[in-house]
Amino acid sequence: MHTRITPFTLASWKERQPVGLKKFGWQGTSPEFGDIKVVYPAGRDVPNVMVTEVRGSVIPTAVFETRGVHAEVVSMPTINRSTLRVGDGLVRMSRNRWAPTHGGRSLRMTYLGDVYKLKAVNRRAYTLSRQADSEDPGCVVTVRQSGRGNGRRMTVEATGRVLPADVTLAVLFTGVDRSVLTRRGAVRAGFARIFNFWSESQA
Repeated sequence: MHTRITPFTLASWKERQPVGLKKFGWQGTSPEFGDIKVVYPAGRDVPNVMVTEVRGSVIPTAVFETRGVHAEVVSMPTINRSTLRVGDGLVRMSRNRWAPTHGGRSLRMTYLGDVYKLKAVNRRAYTLSRQADSEDPGCVVTVRQSGRGNGRRMTVEATGRVLPADVTLAVLFTGVDRSVLTRRGAVRAGFARIFNFWSESQA
């Protein structure tokens, strides 16, 4: 079902688990798609695995998972070495990590025959577009972060008529490290991981 959506916001949240672990994320309500919650790290505490999950009252559940030693030194899943599932379906992902432009570095995804592109606008904003086809003009969902600390918000708005899966994929990436979608961000992320690995080795 394709629907035009009213812009909505997701507020940041965090909580400490009984064993001392912290969970973070975003939550809010879409007038058309109901309650939405993004959680990371989600699921069980498994070595070398970092997971973000999004659930909602109407949208399909999605799970983004990063595996590898680097998962131990990051605060949220990274686009590198990751898998993505929406419902029971696997989302195919690819990108050109050497491209010089934001558009060239976009993450391309295919889900149930629909082709998506996740593109960075800047450090605090990105777009998720669903490619048009012979039966559908496609859509573009824009997500922008504002505020600081506990007052942080993500504003979600769209042009065109969206599917529930469009909303799921768009909000999911509020809980994923998107830095590699820009050249400068990729460099910063690389230095940060090197420093974190060094810190862990000294502990």
